[in-house]
Amino acid sequence: MKAIIYCRVSTEKDTQETSLIRQEEELLDAAKKWEMEVDSVICDQSSGYDLDRPGILQLLEKIKQDSIDTVLIQDETRLGRGNAKIALLHTLFKEGVKLFNLSHNGELQLSETDSMVLNIVSMVEEYQRKLHNIKIKRGMRKAIERGYRPEKNLKKRGNLEGRERKDIPLDEIIRLRNNGLTFSEIAATMRGFGYDVSKATVHRRYKEHTIHNENIAERADDL
Repeated sequence: MKAIIYCRVSTEKDTQETSLIRQEEELLDAAKKWEMEVDSVICDQSSGYDLDRPGILQLLEKIKQDSIDTVLIQDETRLGRGNAKIALLHTLFKEGVKLFNLSHNGELQLSETDSMVLNIVSMVEEYQRKLHNIKIKRGMRKAIERGYRPEKNLKKRGNLEGRERKDIPLDEIIRLRNNGLTFSEIAATMRGFGYDVSKATVHRRYKEHTIHNENIAERADDL
């Protein structure tokens, strides 16, 4: 399994550096014992109640881009505390990532309370997704009644050097992504619109958009 080691301390005091080093050493030993391939080691010096941490944002980005199977932590409080912990657990589990920790000497065992809260969050999210899909289907039916034909919406743009680039609505991909859908969910939604698109294509278009905006911002800073 491909793993990321995540270490965290709550403050930036020099005395906390020792704890970070100890966490990293212990987790590297554990990864070796569990026969895991360590992709990277990410450390934070921030409160566990805070979601805006450089390390946690880097971790989530790597999970989105790379084939990460597992996150290794010393214990669940290192991942986060309170609502931040629940939000991060939900995000990781939704991406299919397992959590291993030293406290349980293996895969994280959730408390009954945490399991109940996560089940409620997942249930609410599932109903929100169903409502969203119902709205899409109703919109599609109305559009078709007015003469819209999804099968004719793909415009062919020749590419002599490679395969044809699919014409998909980037604005809709961005909107769905901002609403918290995964790339797999966005691809499924777009297929409901009549676009024959894969998760990889959706991810690539979104990444192109992100890079494009970053380049524009850099040029603006240079002016």
